[in-house]
Amino acid sequence: MKHMFRVNDYVMSFSSGVCRITAIKADEASSNDSEYFVLSPVYQSNLTVMVPVRSAGNLMRPILTKEEVLVLIASMPDLETIAVPDCRERTNMFKAALKTRDNNSLIKVIKTLYLEKQSKTSSNQKLTKPDEEIMNAAERQLNEEFAIALEITPEEVPSLILSCITSQEEQA
Repeated sequence: MKHMFRVNDYVMSFSSGVCRITAIKADEASSNDSEYFVLSPVYQSNLTVMVPVRSAGNLMRPILTKEEVLVLIASMPDLETIAVPDCRERTNMFKAALKTRDNNSLIKVIKTLYLEKQSKTSSNQKLTKPDEEIMNAAERQLNEEFAIALEITPEEVPSLILSCITSQEEQA
């Protein structure tokens, strides 16, 4: 059977973040010839995730390439923020964006909360605890995927993004 993914590929698992495919195994216990991808989350040791090959397209996707990440970073200044006045509705939108693992959605959440944090800091206020937690989770997801694609550590991603955006603004 031909697979969309191969052993040693990096993928974004919708349940476990950035993973490496360590094996493709047949399920001996099943009589219907099922196969599973065995995933090892990159940033969570001692964890193994099994994803059925036939539903892999709904549960994981290839991680972005270096070129795709750089295009996404370049587009960040132009992405809209999320303007939802109702706090509960906005929090639900942010949580839904986290679950999709869609990078454009994550960037919009991060950008919205980052700008709000800057605004509140100038008046000695802080983000609400739920907003802070959502921002941290969104940044972690984004930084982990970008780090694999760019071959750097997740901790190096924010400063790389900032320098890319800064140099882009200087050229404008």
